[in-house]
Amino acid sequence: MNYFPTAPRAQRASVALQFFAMGTTTGSWAARIPTVRAQIGLSDAQWGLAALASTAGSLISLLTVMYLVGRVGPRRMACAGVLLLLLNAPLLAGSTHPAALVQGLLVQGLATGLLAPSMNAQAVEVERSYGRRIMSSFHACFSVGQLAGGVFGALAAGAGMSPRAQLVVSSAVLLVLLLAGYRTLPADPPRVAGGRRREARRVTPQLALLAVIALLASVNEGAAVQWSAQYTSGYLAAGASVGAVTFTTFSVAMAVARTVGDRLLNRLGPSRFVLLSELVVASGMAVGLATGTVWGALLGFAALGIGSACVVPTLMGLAGQQPGIPTAVGVSVVSLGQWPAILLGPPLVGGIAGLVGLRAALYALVVAAVVIVLLTRRMRVPSRDEHTVASRALADRGAAEPA
Repeated sequence: MNYFPTAPRAQRASVALQFFAMGTTTGSWAARIPTVRAQIGLSDAQWGLAALASTAGSLISLLTVMYLVGRVGPRRMACAGVLLLLLNAPLLAGSTHPAALVQGLLVQGLATGLLAPSMNAQAVEVERSYGRRIMSSFHACFSVGQLAGGVFGALAAGAGMSPRAQLVVSSAVLLVLLLAGYRTLPADPPRVAGGRRREARRVTPQLALLAVIALLASVNEGAAVQWSAQYTSGYLAAGASVGAVTFTTFSVAMAVARTVGDRLLNRLGPSRFVLLSELVVASGMAVGLATGTVWGALLGFAALGIGSACVVPTLMGLAGQQPGIPTAVGVSVVSLGQWPAILLGPPLVGGIAGLVGLRAALYALVVAAVVIVLLTRRMRVPSRDEHTVASRALADRGAAEPA
């Protein structure tokens, strides 16, 4: 059976647009958080508590995706997630009461939890039709969208546009584009039926390994987002502007690396690529922190951005290729394993910093990278035909059994 009746390039563009839409909406919202927070009047502690609603929503939807995606299909779940995200964004940005904010953040978490693993599963299907690895290019679209959303947010704020009006405009434009590309999204693979559903949802040792590596890599990314600017602006006393430059350096390095990462991945292979990527993270951060200077900080976080950029996309691609495991199920398992990084990364560094100082605490990122290097020795890369043959056999056996 041909799972790719639409031209691969059209499929790639339509799935990439989902990544871009999620990135743009996330960046637009992040840029207007100070305004929304001021219009509600929340303290740091109150805002932190409210933000937990988004984290809870993500967990709920990730569990839902893991259970239902084999029946519903990643295409439907991704479309539901992106529609919910775009419709909720203006409502969230217009919140004037804590209850409305919490409700909006909960829905935002639900939407991103539905969208992220589902669009990654679709990306794996497109990658399979190409016959080469292109996952990092999809994540590059997310990074570009996030930067574009942040710039749009800054311009809108400067022009006096309200957060709600800004998100109405961006959501409307993105929705029109997504609707135009809906027909070219990759078709869902055959659904797993009957008693084989339970078999298809199992967490294999290889999937668990990929989930652990994704967790460690995401802890490093989250810590960089939270602490890069604070390290240079506060600990190194370089000022807020230099702190912003540090975070921007990390973000740009990650976006650029994702545009070229697939070429290196196809040459080196996943295991060697992840190993070398994390060696860049470990060595760059270690040298940068050892200097204790602003230039060292810029070097370290640039290395972290370059080395981390394509690790999670690579792991998502491998998760979707596991023999006997439907693509969407494998991706959702790794996404669920990656989820605790939202909670663990920033507080872990903060807790250690309270004991030994921020500079020493950031060496935890070096340790995490070294652990990943050691774990890559256990990574197994299935052949390109192995997943297709096993998944089709699984679907055929499931279809032959009573539902």
